[in-house]
Amino acid sequence: MAHEFPSEEWTQAFAAAVNDNEDYRKHGKPWTYGAVAMVISRNPELGLEEDTGMILDVDQGVCRGTRYVKGMDAVQEAPFVIVAPYDRWKQVIRGEVDPIKAMMEGKLKMTKGHLPTMLRFVESSRALVVSATKVPTRFLDE
Repeated sequence: MAHEFPSEEWTQAFAAAVNDNEDYRKHGKPWTYGAVAMVISRNPELGLEEDTGMILDVDQGVCRGTRYVKGMDAVQEAPFVIVAPYDRWKQVIRGEVDPIKAMMEGKLKMTKGHLPTMLRFVESSRALVVSATKVPTRFLDE
């Protein structure tokens, strides 16, 4: 069964996929910098009337939980916030875009957090993308 992206169901399936990913456990082990919020910019044409996303509580190679949220105020507690339009997140989930490279090119915008810290975790970021590709996904525009 495919999960609609974005949704609470997709967010929970992503957390499970992260925890099932041995590469993430290995490469994410040194991450102790707090949760990462991934935000999809509002897109009324797709039914996203406000910014929408998830907060991924990752620590030492484990996803301790996720929260599906709406509105930028909901993600401000996360030490790292990454924002992009729907089509860019779709490319990331499909494994078509490397998230670190996309941040360096401004295709994913880190609106909160320390970019040099994030850049040290290239392999764990890639492992997160691999986890996302494992989630059966139904996109809003397909």
